[in-house]
Amino acid sequence: MSKIILASASPRRRELLMQIGLKFEIIPSQKEEKMQGNSPAQIVMGLAMDKAEDIFRRAESDALVIGADTIVALDNVILGKPKDEADALKMLRFLQGKTHQVYTGVCMVMADKTQVFYEKTDVTMYPADEEQLTEYIRTGEPMDKAGSYAIQGRGSVFIREIHGDYNNVVGLPVAQIWQRLMRDEMTRKIVIENKE
Repeated sequence: MSKIILASASPRRRELLMQIGLKFEIIPSQKEEKMQGNSPAQIVMGLAMDKAEDIFRRAESDALVIGADTIVALDNVILGKPKDEADALKMLRFLQGKTHQVYTGVCMVMADKTQVFYEKTDVTMYPADEEQLTEYIRTGEPMDKAGSYAIQGRGSVFIREIHGDYNNVVGLPVAQIWQRLMRDEMTRKIVIENKE
């Protein structure tokens, strides 16, 4: 039986894959992240591919490996995870009152097939004052999130509206993943073998 492996330690990605009823193993990639590409879409797809291929090289040959990476972009500035609290505050100041884009790149690798794609969601934030932002950062929630906020957590109070896939902002466009898996005979078979 073929296994599904998630090449990510993200608890959000794990929860989202479980939400669609898949059984999978978690083997996070330790590969150093190097941003390459001219656009946010190219960058996240490249990072996702690096992670998936890194784990696939070490996995059993019949495994399906899913790698993913998420970034936030506004005015051609790319925001990953904050380095520290000051960096988180800088990012949140930059995003408040504006519409930014959340990109998640996904790479699904099997023995004879690789699918790489991305999802983009527009997110508009309410304006917020320094005190609100500082209080939010003190919770610790922003520290491991692209763009320094969690739409599914306390950061939801800053979100005015979104256009696109909500789960993409959380960290994994599971609907698009599911649709692509179901379209292909080989990956559909693996999903059926690994359904909860």
